[in-house]
Amino acid sequence: MANPLCSQPLRPGGGRATFLRMKPLVWIWADESCLGVQFTDRDSPGGAAGMVEHWGRNAWVRRDYWTSEPATTNNRMAIRSATEGLRLLRGPCRVIFTSDSQYLVRGMREWIHGWARRGWRRKQGPVENEALWKELADVARRHAVDWRWVRGHTGHPQNEYANLLATRAARDQTASPGLVPSGFDAWLAEERERYDRYVDFLEAAPRTAEVFDPAPDIETGV
Repeated sequence: MANPLCSQPLRPGGGRATFLRMKPLVWIWADESCLGVQFTDRDSPGGAAGMVEHWGRNAWVRRDYWTSEPATTNNRMAIRSATEGLRLLRGPCRVIFTSDSQYLVRGMREWIHGWARRGWRRKQGPVENEALWKELADVARRHAVDWRWVRGHTGHPQNEYANLLATRAARDQTASPGLVPSGFDAWLAEERERYDRYVDFLEAAPRTAEVFDPAPDIETGV
């Protein structure tokens, strides 16, 4: 599990270009869930989850993670889906992080740099979920992260699987003990057998010609 956890320490010197050449490439597919948001007279339990993928020795290595909160929001759990996933990587990585939350992806690619420069304030006032954004910025800083958005609930297998993990965590109020062996392959087989879904998805094939476009470094001021 050394490669998928990026356990090699960051070498001093060499700069960002050396970092990008030397570090393992990891994919994280994440999602969030918040149940009962339509009700105003009760708490809304939430879950955040993801699947980590790494190509090693001619096969995919996949691991899952999830966490939960008893009273939360979708936006909070979207941020936590990233914080928890990146925190579980034991050393610096190149990460392609994919989520269906525009709040998270745009926040990390577009908004957070301005927030940090302005002392974590917007024109409209304080940054919502400021403490969580600061925590994510601190965790993300040791990696090079390409933040990507995918439309949710459109039949994207990794996104749908992450949604299953997040929804289950919200419902059961559980958290994984770190990264655990993934149930993706078993879930995919069941989806194909029961619903004839994802029959064209090549889960064992490597990804070629992947363009890596990491977001700029974040100067957090924390």
